[in-house]
Amino acid sequence: MEILISNDQDLPVDEKFLEKVAEYALRWEGVSSGELSIALVTEDEIHELNVKYRGKDYPTDVLSFQTGGPEEEIEGMPYLLGDVVICPAVAAKQAVEYGQPFDQEMALLLTHGILHLLGYDHENEEEAEVMETREREILASLFASGESAQD
Repeated sequence: MEILISNDQDLPVDEKFLEKVAEYALRWEGVSSGELSIALVTEDEIHELNVKYRGKDYPTDVLSFQTGGPEEEIEGMPYLLGDVVICPAVAAKQAVEYGQPFDQEMALLLTHGILHLLGYDHENEEEAEVMETREREILASLFASGESAQD
């Protein structure tokens, strides 16, 4: 699995930690090949994307853009799983609001975005419960494993 991170915002973010989270979540879901893009953006950028793609006029925490899947794989090239766009500024505010460390909030948002790319959704209560349960399982296992420890 190839994980590409672009960071076009000013808050300090541990990109190696995000790579570990992404690798762990993808392994948990049985994804072993492909390419995932993670973009860390400003509030203005995510606000603009949220308006353009969701019709929501506010900065959000995370957006996912699915670009392909194994069925679209070209021989010899990794398939493009998609893009997860995260706004660390919004994540920092939410971490304070929810009383959890910034890195845990970033891990939750990244896992949430990855699950969207893999077909999970939360359009109704049943779907939301399935997705939230999966997020909790992945993150509990990740943090219990020690793999999330920053070097």
